Amino acid sequence: MKDGVLQRIAFIGFGEVGGIFAAALSSKGQDVVVYDTLLDGSMKKTVLEKAKSAKVRIAEGVEQAVAGTQLIISATTASSALPVAIQTASYLSRGQVYLDINSVSPNTKKRIGEVIDGSGADFVEAAVMAAVKPTGLKTPILLGGSRAFELAAELRELGMDTTAASDQLGVASAIKMCRSIVMKGMAALAIESLFAARLYGAEEAVLASFEATYPSMGWSGKLPDQLVQRSVEHSRRRAAELREVAETLLDAGMTPRMALAAAELQDWLTEEMDAGHYVFRSGAPFSWTAVADAMMRRQ
Repeated sequence: MKDGVLQRIAFIGFGEVGGIFAAALSSKGQDVVVYDTLLDGSMKKTVLEKAKSAKVRIAEGVEQAVAGTQLIISATTASSALPVAIQTASYLSRGQVYLDINSVSPNTKKRIGEVIDGSGADFVEAAVMAAVKPTGLKTPILLGGSRAFELAAELRELGMDTTAASDQLGVASAIKMCRSIVMKGMAALAIESLFAARLYGAEEAVLASFEATYPSMGWSGKLPDQLVQRSVEHSRRRAAELREVAETLLDAGMTPRMALAAAELQDWLTEEMDAGHYVFRSGAPFSWTAVADAMMRRQ
């Protein structure tokens, strides 16, 4: 899209998600600049090497990152989303679009929108609806806000799978948050069930029962490994997202019983890995039974 409006794109946050999207957009000829707070610490060399590999430019700060860019994409963390928006807003101006792709509650997205609107720039919320690592730009993303339909079309021109969910803020995020109750909750239930079954030597019978009840889901195939791997690989991020789900439910007047229980299980996975009881290696063969054996042998 050489002659389009989105020639220059800035990323605030250059972690896994921001890194994948930034590299993919750069490979399509976009002028991409990134800034991450890790550049200010001991990880600077690592971030610089990552940026060189991704063929993106590095900014020395938020102000330099957003100067002259049409689209600013916030890809930080759930807890940083609002503070980063407040910091960035003072450097934004009319004509720019601020896209927040962090997994936060609808009300947090609305608060971010208020902050960005005060700068004169336009705000669009994004809800990333699947893991980014395997699909990159083809990861389905829902957008919301007054510029959602326009931006969705522009991003599709760049190869992204973007769909406008609503011209109102909060709807796209609500879809993601409500979906996560089931998707991440199911993974948490599977882990608790299968790990216990493994301790009792009953996992084959339990899986056979699941397969008989839900034959189309893949319980006798790859599903158990997929559920456990995603929870292990993204344990810390999933815990944070589930707490945003809890905030979403509280804002709706509901008690987040399942969301907080799933978040607690994700915390446990993180603690086990931080303690070295299981080390996840991306790209290595994965087996849920190996994780169960490593984490449950001390129980």
